[in-house]
Amino acid sequence: MSYLLFSRSESLPLTVQLGAMDSLMSAVAPRPLAPVKKPSEVDFRSGAGLEQLSALVQEFVQLEQREFGDQTALEVHTAKDFIFNMLGLVQKFDQRLPVANEYLLLSGGAREGVLDLNPEDLGDYAKGADYDLDFTLLVPALKLHDRNQPVTLDMRQSGPCHSWLSLRLCDPTTLTRWQHCCLEENQLCSEVGNGFPQTPDGCYFSPTLVVDWFHGAVAAAVKELRHNPKRGTPVPEKVERNGPLTTLILTAGTSRILYDLLPVVSFRGWPAVAQGWLTANHFWDGKITEEEAISGFYLLPCCGSGGRPEKEWRLAFSRSEVQLKKCIPQPLSQAFQAARVIIAKLLARPKAALSPYHLRTLMFWACDRLPATYLSSQEPEAPARLLLGLLDDLAHSVLNKSCPNYFLPQCNMLEHLPDSTALLLARKLSCVRADPAEHLRAAVEQARETSRLKREAGANDTSLSSSPCPCPNPSQPGDDRLARRLQQLVTENPGKSISVFLNPEDVSRPHFRIDDKFY
Repeated sequence: MSYLLFSRSESLPLTVQLGAMDSLMSAVAPRPLAPVKKPSEVDFRSGAGLEQLSALVQEFVQLEQREFGDQTALEVHTAKDFIFNMLGLVQKFDQRLPVANEYLLLSGGAREGVLDLNPEDLGDYAKGADYDLDFTLLVPALKLHDRNQPVTLDMRQSGPCHSWLSLRLCDPTTLTRWQHCCLEENQLCSEVGNGFPQTPDGCYFSPTLVVDWFHGAVAAAVKELRHNPKRGTPVPEKVERNGPLTTLILTAGTSRILYDLLPVVSFRGWPAVAQGWLTANHFWDGKITEEEAISGFYLLPCCGSGGRPEKEWRLAFSRSEVQLKKCIPQPLSQAFQAARVIIAKLLARPKAALSPYHLRTLMFWACDRLPATYLSSQEPEAPARLLLGLLDDLAHSVLNKSCPNYFLPQCNMLEHLPDSTALLLARKLSCVRADPAEHLRAAVEQARETSRLKREAGANDTSLSSSPCPCPNPSQPGDDRLARRLQQLVTENPGKSISVFLNPEDVSRPHFRIDDKFY
């Protein structure tokens, strides 16, 4: 009997042959390509790598926005309390400021562009050399929040974004209180018959007279506090007049804190001249309510080009800007901070009619003009792209002498810029744009140095305070208990604002405030 082994005997060599062919094909077939790394994007104008430029932007922002330690936070808080206590003395001595006043505290000094003020009037102060931290405080001299109170904003004799303010329709008490700061068309507002002039025009609230009064009142209050110093309170090193500003520099522990105080007129609601702004589409639509965006406005003691400084005020929308800043995408906000410090150095000498506030205005317009996805992109190059875009926008505005106010587009804030000044500024901006990385590196180095000096000052202060006192102090046990209690509160309430209030007549019974609660 015979057996056929055909299928088995011939299938085995076939399998081996196919396996060998597969090995051969895999050996000669092209391997899958490794993922290609995206080449770093380069700026055509300067040749700077955008990723490296973005890293500089972020490093600068981190240095500028370093978190306060417990000591610095306490120093900032005590400086703020000093300012408000001083303004309380102004009200006590003079009784002209509103009793229940509403201040607006802005982070950053007036030179950093938080307000639309003429930069040539603001004085010269350098961060690191003259101060460590800076703030701007708007102090309402008049608070016209009553919607039933008629107000006369006379814009007939002013340019866009400016107005005269007549108090002729105010109550007699207000007129009497501010009579010395009011002007007629050609003379001081004075009594006629049984009351004040009842002409259609008159009793114009004078910004220059208000600023003169305010600076004198603040100087007198600071002098009083210097004569009666309290333990642990900041020391006022300087009280200076800079245009409409009264600038104070306080030493609180290891920090030098600059406050720019500005007397203003405060309003609720929204001016009729800016109603058109409300009808347009904006980047903040759906992110904040209209009530938040238009909660009020101010008059600043600042006149326009060719205006009359003794009567002309400038409209400002600082409350709205505080709300709009919450809607700015983070990459654009970082780019703005970097661009601001670059142009601040550029514009320091000589003083020009261009300020960081113009850059802030261009940032708001960019938010309205460009897609939100572009402005909020998380690509590594995004902050650099936006930084260069802001510098390009600013150079374009200067060359064309065109920068419309964000809230009042009919007001061109660069309309009166002289041609020669515009050309000089454009050349300076061109130099920056040709090598932005170098200018940003210089800003980073200065921020590092400022941070180092602050740390050293804090370390020296700590070593001095921890050294034993050669003199006996009978109140030391009580001070130790207070320090332990304060440390306990700081530990138990992270991130909260803690204040200690002491009665000079009885320091053994301190009171504590945690945020808005008292204990």
